[in-house]
Amino acid sequence: MFAHAAQLAHLPASLEATVVAMIEVSGMVDLVVDIRADSGLADAVGAALDAQRPVLCDCEMVREGIAPPDGSPVLSLLNDPRVAPLAKAMGNTRSAAAVDLWGDALAGAVVVVGNAPTALFRLYELLAAGAPRPAAIIGIPVGFVGAAESKALLAQGIAGVPYLTVLGRRGGSALASAAFNALAAGARA
Repeated sequence: MFAHAAQLAHLPASLEATVVAMIEVSGMVDLVVDIRADSGLADAVGAALDAQRPVLCDCEMVREGIAPPDGSPVLSLLNDPRVAPLAKAMGNTRSAAAVDLWGDALAGAVVVVGNAPTALFRLYELLAAGAPRPAAIIGIPVGFVGAAESKALLAQGIAGVPYLTVLGRRGGSALASAAFNALAAGARA
């Protein structure tokens, strides 16, 4: 219905259902002008799920919003008891510290960030330092501090993997989860 109202031409055709899901969950048809995605995203997510790689989430709200795909664990380590002391030692947020705990699970995983720009910034640092590469990143944190900047870097290809993001301050856990769920449903179809 609103696929006609939304301008989808700048996005890969394989992501139409994902964009529609994001519009449905947000109620914002104009969201589409700020969506940026790599043309290989749908295939990368599908391959990761076929390989039963984990889905790594920045927060519990994203994790709870994800319909668990067959065989792929959906994880958020934000509440892991190691996170608070690590965050203090790093001088960073708990979200950034939780990314450090992903470790080797990053290899071929799907990363879904809907809350914390610091999770994306930390992920970029780890990737630059040689951490294992995820298969794809859905990076849609919301807010006024760091959100726009973290997503602009993702859209510029800083991570070197297929991605989906929403430029600017808009985003959030519901958008990130809806995007992942639509991509996973497409991979199963």
